[in-house]
Amino acid sequence: MVTIKVFGPTPACANCKRAEREALKAAAQYPGQVEVVKLDALGPEAQAFDFMTTPAVAVNDTLLASGRVLRADELLQAIKPLIGE
Repeated sequence: MVTIKVFGPTPACANCKRAEREALKAAAQYPGQVEVVKLDALGPEAQAFDFMTTPAVAVNDTLLASGRVLRADELLQAIKPLIGE
């Protein structure tokens, strides 16, 4: 199972909401194989990723972006090798 982690403030800002929507679009390409988890940027999970701006997006345990919205196609490029495509 591949996990896309979207970090942002609570309540979520507009860009964090967009980042989550893009992550859900990417996950929809692989039902049952990719999950999206929304996490608080100030929560304990965020400390492991050492980012300064939100939204921050990680796939499994690799931070892919901080301070910008990753498009679904960009996320798919990171997900495909993990799924074996």
